[in-house]
Amino acid sequence: MKLTVVGCSPAWPNPGGAQSGYLLEGPEGRLLLDCGPGVLPSMREREGWPRIHAVVISHFHLDHWGDLVPWVWGAMYGLGRDCPRPELWVPESGKPTLVDFGTTFGFPDMFDRIFEVKLYREGEPFRAAGFEVRAIRLPHYRLETYGLRVSNTDRTVAYSGDSGPSERLAELARDVDLFVCEATLLRGELDGEPRGHLSADEAIDAFQASKAKRLLLTHRPEELPEPDGYELARDGLELDV
Repeated sequence: MKLTVVGCSPAWPNPGGAQSGYLLEGPEGRLLLDCGPGVLPSMREREGWPRIHAVVISHFHLDHWGDLVPWVWGAMYGLGRDCPRPELWVPESGKPTLVDFGTTFGFPDMFDRIFEVKLYREGEPFRAAGFEVRAIRLPHYRLETYGLRVSNTDRTVAYSGDSGPSERLAELARDVDLFVCEATLLRGELDGEPRGHLSADEAIDAFQASKAKRLLLTHRPEELPEPDGYELARDGLELDV
């Protein structure tokens, strides 16, 4: 399994950075976890149009899904017209959200035209791009949000998406080969009620409780210090899991 960090910026992009997008590649396919602003042009720098088998969206904050909109326009009218339709996996409640956004843009079915839209349920494994994926509900303000646990026959990766402190993070990442965990805050300051993000220390605590083999901190503002002794995501980073 190979991971490419396409984008790792927090809700305000780091200079020149793309927002959340993590590409997993295995023997059976290519799976994109989230697709925030800047992810599509970054992928187009590597290939004319992304050849992706499936996209999974963790939640509907713009920095995690916003580039699905230009993806639609490019697949309707641009270079993506001749590409196969990827699966688009969203939470079970996400179908009306897609229709609402499409209606605002003038095409109620815009996402169905370009993607094979599928719905996932918490805790129920599903297959996407040759991987088994399981979604675990996590606290992120008051928005329905999921962490994603992705496995093939050889390796398992856990991706926190966005989350406040929760014992469920350790469940999500239990014994995985790689835990990609957000670390947006400096000291765990109150960023909302309830909180929506983690500090690096809180992410490290969740990693240690999970007994995961490796931690990659992400979604971190460039202006914050880099945590000592732990890997920090950067756009374009490639890892063999």
